[in-house]
Amino acid sequence: MRNLTQNPAIRWLERTFAVAMLAVSAGAQQPGVPPSIPLTQTPGQGRGTEIDGVVAVVNGDVVLESDVDEERRFEAIQPYRGSTAEFSRDRAVQRLIDRTLILQQAVLQADRVAVSDEELDKQLQTLRKDIPVCQQYHCETDDGWQKYLAAHGFTQQEFRDRWRKRMALLRLIEVRFRSGIHISEEQVKEYYEKTMLPEYAKQKVTPPKLETISKRIEEVLLQQQVGSLMRDWLQSLRAQGNVWIMRPGEVAP
Repeated sequence: MRNLTQNPAIRWLERTFAVAMLAVSAGAQQPGVPPSIPLTQTPGQGRGTEIDGVVAVVNGDVVLESDVDEERRFEAIQPYRGSTAEFSRDRAVQRLIDRTLILQQAVLQADRVAVSDEELDKQLQTLRKDIPVCQQYHCETDDGWQKYLAAHGFTQQEFRDRWRKRMALLRLIEVRFRSGIHISEEQVKEYYEKTMLPEYAKQKVTPPKLETISKRIEEVLLQQQVGSLMRDWLQSLRAQGNVWIMRPGEVAP
């Protein structure tokens, strides 16, 4: 059997988990910016040239066109994003609204979701290895990493801040939902037999034994349940809050 770290089916399982988490990666909201103040930005490679206009207002926090543009650039960096995936502005706006709602809740539990510099550095080091195109920039070096981020319109500090926010949001979701979820051995076995084994057969790779992969399967199943609970939670936050999505020509409230 091939080494598990090089096994394409293992990478498929990891992508299954990572893609589920991608939907809650941190947004770039700018709370409290008055809608009447136009923002400007110096054009740069990979960076949008137009940043004016309010996209949405979420409980008083403003989502701007610049946030949508940054969402597009940030999404392009995600290592588990399919190469054929197309950016959807409408979906990006909905993600930004959801993340604004989650960030507002995160403020209430800041001590439980804070991310240390050490934790952030560790994740970013892993990220630099996981992004395939990063090899072309030699992202293993700080200079190469800086050039790669610049090509997507980010400075290193901007991207650090963005990724830290992403980690904090994921931690809040873990704190809120995961502790109450139990995955049984039967569920793990069913996923292995009905989902994993067919995928290994398709990849023509010798499957590992269930006991060696069960923890990863449990993580995937946990994330599926977390995703379901989170959708219900976000619907509740939207219903209880004040979310205003701007239409062309509309004046911000």
